[in-house]
Amino acid sequence: MISLANLKPAKGATKKRKRIGRGPGSGWGKTAGRGMNGQKSRSGYARKRGFEGGQMPLVRRIPKRGFTNIFKTEYNIVNLDTIEKCGLDELKVENFFETKIAKNKNAKIKILGNGELKRKVTVYAHKFSKSALDKIKNSGGTAIFLEGEEN
Repeated sequence: MISLANLKPAKGATKKRKRIGRGPGSGWGKTAGRGMNGQKSRSGYARKRGFEGGQMPLVRRIPKRGFTNIFKTEYNIVNLDTIEKCGLDELKVENFFETKIAKNKNAKIKILGNGELKRKVTVYAHKFSKSALDKIKNSGGTAIFLEGEEN
């Protein structure tokens, strides 16, 4: 009768592990499959990422160019045709993320003038392009700057 006490794997399903470094009779004695001398044959060897055997690594041979401005202000770019499609009459910052018009929550919002507005919309954003401002005002809507930022 089968129970948890006498369960064992099927015949041939398991294999004994290879015990290396156990004398010449095993066929894996002496150097234990590590070859002759050198760093890789020693215990505790770990290859470092990018290490090229003492040669100057590729990462250090290639010249470095340019820099990253850490004070750069990032903006979510939103066009007027996207605002037209979303169907809301008032677009606040939360609405941009709820409707997935804007994705980066750490960045500010800038409205650009691609597309046409056929209805009256109130848009709250950090920046507006000149053409976007004109088109919003021509459609009867209003553009409200956030955080006291004027173009």
